[in-house]
Amino acid sequence: MPEAREPHIVVFSSLFPSQIQTGAGLFIRERMFRVGQQLPITVIAPTPWFPFQGLLRLLKPHFRPGAPAYEKQSGIDIWYPRFFSIPSLLKTLDGLMMALSALPRMRQLKKEGRLDVIDAHFAYPDGYAASLLANWLKVPFTVTLRGTESRHIQDSRFSKKLLKAIEQATQVFSVSESLRQLVIAHGANPTKIEVVGNGIDTRRFFPRDKTACRVALGIPSGARVLISVGGLVPRKGFHRVIELLPQLKEKFPDLFFLIVGGGSAEGNNRQELEQQVKQLRLENCVKFLGSLPPDELPSVLSAADIFVLATSNEGWANVFLEAMACGLPVVTTNVGGNQEVVSNDQLGIVVPFGDTPALSKAISDSLQRSWDMQFIRSYAESNSWAERVTRLYSHFLRITQKPRQTT
Repeated sequence: MPEAREPHIVVFSSLFPSQIQTGAGLFIRERMFRVGQQLPITVIAPTPWFPFQGLLRLLKPHFRPGAPAYEKQSGIDIWYPRFFSIPSLLKTLDGLMMALSALPRMRQLKKEGRLDVIDAHFAYPDGYAASLLANWLKVPFTVTLRGTESRHIQDSRFSKKLLKAIEQATQVFSVSESLRQLVIAHGANPTKIEVVGNGIDTRRFFPRDKTACRVALGIPSGARVLISVGGLVPRKGFHRVIELLPQLKEKFPDLFFLIVGGGSAEGNNRQELEQQVKQLRLENCVKFLGSLPPDELPSVLSAADIFVLATSNEGWANVFLEAMACGLPVVTTNVGGNQEVVSNDQLGIVVPFGDTPALSKAISDSLQRSWDMQFIRSYAESNSWAERVTRLYSHFLRITQKPRQTT
């Protein structure tokens, strides 16, 4: 009698780490590699390309650094096919080009019995590309909403394709309820969209000795320390925090601000941030630490008192949970799923986006308040990966419940 086998999942995302871009899409790898501990997975991560982008890197060194053709990470095969994409032009073709670039590898995987479900991350262009591939290859697909949808759904060039991907998907996951409600308000079927937020690895993220961590960074043990972590792009709002520092330093002369992050697919505004720091004469209190591997981040977080992110858009900011796991309260803006992560006032303070006085007051109040670090840590622990992965696993089994035969 033929044996049923476990379904093979092909993770499909244009944002995924590689040896060239080590920090890209870590939140996708963290999530899906855990699924990969229970079900076999393969990753296809299309990479944008056009013939003259090497010349553009002469002006913008961090522009589209590219990726290798293939890597194996933790025993999992990852391919990075290039798809034709002109910067700022013809963006409505990105979904189609992405699908065409991945098609040969997808066909080969299906022939080998390694493609049962396409699992796309971001509804456009990735989800739309997955809808085309799923139709061509006659397999089901899922889409995970991660935050860019709030921007793309307002753009008439992309909204129809985005919603089409959601409509055709067998299952849609959303990292936050706010994203789920956003697409429902635009006509998406609520019954097929389930909120499955990201989780936290509390074995990696836990409080270290604050004094030792500060010594390693050259920060006085009694200083007040803020920290922000994320890609160095305007959306993340590092500049919004920097502009408040002169006023805050009048009240907290020993204030430091740690900035962790580097360039990303969205760009790199480190030069502008450094210029802002210089103009405000803050060189002695702002430290740019660059991108850090996940194993080094907990020590830097543990050196701080408050995590702050004045962001203009987020889906589910996993870095909040990472900071909380290290005992830090969070000050952030009321955008995307931020209020869902910082869900009560014992975890931090959420202020309206664009309200500069409110942000300044929240940071000041946070620095003077006595926080229950154990409560904050316990909340992070309650958001472990185990429950999330169990639900994802169940959905993938349901989607592929028709028994398949081994050859």
